[in-house]
Amino acid sequence: MNNIKKTTIMSKDGVSYLIPFILITSCFALWGFANDITNPMVKAFSKIFRMSVTDGALVQVAFYGGYFAMAFPAAMFIRKYSYKAGVLLGLGLYALGAFLFFPAMLTGSYYPFLIAYFVLTCGLSFLETSSNPYILSMGTEETATRRLNLAQSFNPMGSLLGMYVAMNFIQNRLNPMDTVERSQLAAADFEAVRDSDLSVLIGPYLVIGIIVLLMLFLIRMVKMPKNADQSHEIDFFPTLKRIFRIKHYREGGIAQFFYVGAQIMCWTFIIQYGTRLFMADGMEEKAAEVLSQEYNIIAMIIFCCSRFICTFILRYLSPGLLLKVLAIVACLLTGGVIGFQNIWGMYCLVGVSACMSLMFPTIYGIALQGLGDDAKFGAAGLIMAILGGSVLPPLQASIIDQHTLLGMPAVNLSFILPLICFVVITIYGHRSYVRQKCK
Repeated sequence: MNNIKKTTIMSKDGVSYLIPFILITSCFALWGFANDITNPMVKAFSKIFRMSVTDGALVQVAFYGGYFAMAFPAAMFIRKYSYKAGVLLGLGLYALGAFLFFPAMLTGSYYPFLIAYFVLTCGLSFLETSSNPYILSMGTEETATRRLNLAQSFNPMGSLLGMYVAMNFIQNRLNPMDTVERSQLAAADFEAVRDSDLSVLIGPYLVIGIIVLLMLFLIRMVKMPKNADQSHEIDFFPTLKRIFRIKHYREGGIAQFFYVGAQIMCWTFIIQYGTRLFMADGMEEKAAEVLSQEYNIIAMIIFCCSRFICTFILRYLSPGLLLKVLAIVACLLTGGVIGFQNIWGMYCLVGVSACMSLMFPTIYGIALQGLGDDAKFGAAGLIMAILGGSVLPPLQASIIDQHTLLGMPAVNLSFILPLICFVVITIYGHRSYVRQKCK
């Protein structure tokens, strides 16, 4: 009986990792907050600076570009030092990026905000590159995927809070002028409205910066495990050659690129999708945007609940099989998003979140299986795959800016891109399931 107790999901060789697990899991909520307070800002910045959807989507380019740029530097840093050091540096850069919103507001220009987002997400890149494999290492390899799914279950809680703050403390407090009215303002009036809106927008970022600093000091003070950090040599290119020879890792990187792209597109452009839908029914633009964000929050609640449910189901189904089933259902629902031009399309878009709930940590866990100490660099490659969130949303935005295509609303047709992403994930899930069956 004692041996059974020692092999729980958060222990290994009789050592419990409960407190470190709780602290690192709290970081998952922190970057979830950053991700999902940012998605509605594409629409907000477009209005504030009188820009196209494509220009507004540069927020996502800067945001996910930071992930890409810092992933391997983060891996080299934690290889030389430790997972804990990577987490602390990530939190520091996260706080710095949040505080940069204040000088960005003073400039009254769009591009300093992009710099702030980039610095913030350089921190998130360090944080995710460190935290994900750190969680995997806090127990046996047999329970690693379940452990990561449990930790990732707290990510959407932070996301929910980010969405709630975006809706109630930013979107609801912006000047009610719609896009057309803003375009007709004289230069002086436009600047006054812009500056007022920017002062509203930066508030939540300054608050989260303070909270992140407090978390940094807490983790710094607590003794954290150093397991899986024995080797500090940086054999960069030999390590890359080793991990990229592993087929399930290479395919996992591709699947993760398309998954993150699909997630960001579905959660960002639900605002544009709902705004068009509700304005067609006579609703004012601001009210339509806020209602669309309410649907986004419902989607995140479903995502959060589904994550816990799917984590439980993983006790009985293989990760590859469950990933495949969820991706197939996501394809069907995305088809509904494209085809329906009424509220049923919105229901389908909300439902997609239930399918996405398990995808990131499951792809991540499958891809890193068997990498051992190379998981530090393997994790960095998978974090770089988050570049999908930078590359694909501007492509969808450029389709949305066409307004009408093939006699249909362009925003509906733009969801062909997430559909393609879910097809790729279906293939990866199937191949993973077949490989697991053959073992």
